[in-house]
Amino acid sequence: MDMSKCAACGKGGAGLKACTACKLVKYCNVTCQKAHRPKHKKECKKRAAEIFDEALFKTPPPNEDCPICFLRLPLDEAELQYKSCCGKIICIGCGYATVIARLSAEEICPFCRFPGDISNEEGIERLKKRITTRDAVAMHTLGCRYSDGDGVPQDSNKALELLHRAAKLGCIKSHCEIGLMYFNGEVVVKDEKKAKYHWERAAMGGCETSRYNLGAVEEEVGNMNRAMKHFMISAGFGHDSSLKEIQNGFSDGHVTKDDFEKTLRAHKESKDEMQSDQRDAAWQFLQRTRLHQ
Repeated sequence: MDMSKCAACGKGGAGLKACTACKLVKYCNVTCQKAHRPKHKKECKKRAAEIFDEALFKTPPPNEDCPICFLRLPLDEAELQYKSCCGKIICIGCGYATVIARLSAEEICPFCRFPGDISNEEGIERLKKRITTRDAVAMHTLGCRYSDGDGVPQDSNKALELLHRAAKLGCIKSHCEIGLMYFNGEVVVKDEKKAKYHWERAAMGGCETSRYNLGAVEEEVGNMNRAMKHFMISAGFGHDSSLKEIQNGFSDGHVTKDDFEKTLRAHKESKDEMQSDQRDAAWQFLQRTRLHQ
């Protein structure tokens, strides 16, 4: 297709604008675009789908580093701490280091040194204060607490509102959570298309749980090639359930030996980058603490 001319009328000029969906053709104006639509529609949809898949299956950025130990943050939410005092997300290794070593009689934020041993009411107020600064993680955190009734009255509508606000600000965890709500029909009417939409946005931002969910959806309908692509990406970032799917896929002939070996190596490298003795000690400390509660 000659991009120097309008695809509808054939006129050239500097003011031509490309089709926003496929980028394959250009038009003088909206009138020409509408006139050419019947001829272009099929090709446009095909190319637009190809462009989207290129973005969807592009290797996403890795999860951020802990701002204290500078190791990659773990994938498991249980191994992370959000600090409403300074808005930082840290690993449990750094979060419990001073407590385990008994270097401090009171709990303080390891990053900003602000007192951390506060009441539930003070914690909620801190989150609300962070939200006024457009802190997406604070919105997500409070939204999840409203969803679970954790320290606040259970309110599904408030939860969904906060999660949507956080998602619009780029919080991939909120996209993941909203996707789960649509997929399970919780709070909202069950809608698998909307669930997939939110999981795709989260996956492109680096949410491995959402990537795994997309793989499971594709596997369920028999799209094994797309499913294994999703599982290979998330397994490569250290997602254990995705690695099991790749192992099964290799056994069933859906994954080549070369891809299987590459995924195993990438998974191990990611796990090594997220592991430390300090994090292991913190996890063991938490397990002992829960046993005595």
